[in-house]
Amino acid sequence: MRAKLLNEGPERTYALIFETGDEVMKTLQGFAREKQLAGSHFTAIGAFREAMLGYYDWEKKDYRRIPVREQVEVLSLVGDVARDEQGEPKLHAHVVVGKSDGTAHSGHLIEAVVRPTLEVILVESPRHLQRRHDPETGLALIHV
Repeated sequence: MRAKLLNEGPERTYALIFETGDEVMKTLQGFAREKQLAGSHFTAIGAFREAMLGYYDWEKKDYRRIPVREQVEVLSLVGDVARDEQGEPKLHAHVVVGKSDGTAHSGHLIEAVVRPTLEVILVESPRHLQRRHDPETGLALIHV
């Protein structure tokens, strides 16, 4: 992944360009940790050679995994970065991918491998957000 700082203040804006073979969530997590991001949001378009989506199963309090094992267009990828209770940046992202037959699949983005590119615009606000574990849902939700 290549990164370029586009704007420094009051919000920092980055262009992140992923290349073939880059693993999206791991690479974004590493970037968030390196830059100490919190209170950030991002959008992206591009393509994946494969992805793992998730659908949250309320009864099981866990994500049902939905494998996508083919080349897909990333029609929309949106997400945020907030700090967890230990101060670590955590990602939350949802994606809509399009298959060659025109159908779309969507869900929580668990993991994905880029082919040939993914273009991400990430904006960090000067105010930070924090996630806290919610016992009712079993999820780490943003606390304001």
